Amino acid sequence: LLAPVAFALISWPPKQVTGAELKEARVTQVVQDVKVLPSGAAARPATVNETVRQGSAVQTGVQSRSELTFKDQTITRLGEKTIFTVRGEGRTIELGSGQFLLYVPKKAGGAKIKMGAVTAGITGTTVLGNVSPSGVIEFTVLEGSACIHLDRAGQNLMVSAGQKLVYDPVANRLEDPVDVDLQQQLTSPLITGFRRLPSAPLINEAIQNQHGAAAAMASGDLARAVRAAGASNIETATPDQFLRALDSLLVRSNQPEKCALVARAVRARPDLADRIVAAALTASRPVRGHSRELPCDWVECIIQAAIAADPAAADEIINAALQAAPMLRDCIQAMQPCPRTNAFVQRYSISPINPANFVSPPVSPEQPPTTTNRP
Repeated sequence: LLAPVAFALISWPPKQVTGAELKEARVTQVVQDVKVLPSGAAARPATVNETVRQGSAVQTGVQSRSELTFKDQTITRLGEKTIFTVRGEGRTIELGSGQFLLYVPKKAGGAKIKMGAVTAGITGTTVLGNVSPSGVIEFTVLEGSACIHLDRAGQNLMVSAGQKLVYDPVANRLEDPVDVDLQQQLTSPLITGFRRLPSAPLINEAIQNQHGAAAAMASGDLARAVRAAGASNIETATPDQFLRALDSLLVRSNQPEKCALVARAVRARPDLADRIVAAALTASRPVRGHSRELPCDWVECIIQAAIAADPAAADEIINAALQAAPMLRDCIQAMQPCPRTNAFVQRYSISPINPANFVSPPVSPEQPPTTTNRP
């Protein structure tokens, strides 16, 4: 038995698209039981091509899914038993529960998705997420990057392509991201059950980066290059020996291979993270007669690979990139939407002073304070 499916091709009026236009979306696919919950009105079955406006929600039933497309071509896909609300303010959308995929085109102004206590800020990114009834949140980046913010605790964390972050309300903190198999993520019904994503080439590139890193790690090419540079092994190589070995590999690598190589090099020698990034950017520059600087996508790939390998060195990596490619300052600085390390802001409680229990500090070590017992 095949589920009833309805879908539509998108054709928005040819006009300027602004960030405010996340205030409404068009339903572009309906599978099985999908309802629109207008603000202040009764729920009704969703129909393809209808507009969902600010303040309204979309709810999917069991074995059901739906797709909404905004005017700037931002795409939201909803899995079964999901509640999704279009907020609009500050390009914000809200997921109450369930599974979702969100694709935001590059240079579209970005978007925020609120998932209970957690808010994700994304710019030119494709992500998968799930909010369970218990409040556990899983968030996976398929391509690009995202800034995850734990609202009540003030904790921020960057998640890069090929990484998953989990939030557990019991622990009340964002866990460090872990690597996931992007190829496996493509089996999600939110990908296989819909039309091809506009970001599919970028996702495939991220998958190639993962596979290239794994193959290169198994081949041991970095270790061989280090030995050829005169060192016994990677760990004992001097900075000069390691960087000469790295350069010998960078000059014969294509761009995806360079990104994978940067990630491996930073993991192997985190003490040289900033110099590794500078070397990769220098080696990636176009030959004379072509464009003067690197495409922003190349720079982003190198920087994100390095930061994903050593988040604690994010500031040093960004600074090294700015020095190595000063003409791309705007491009590099745009990749800093939030702190890259898992900084957790501790909360402190300040209790009022009870004068009956207050003890003045000592004037000097020779004159300790005296205490008075009061009933």
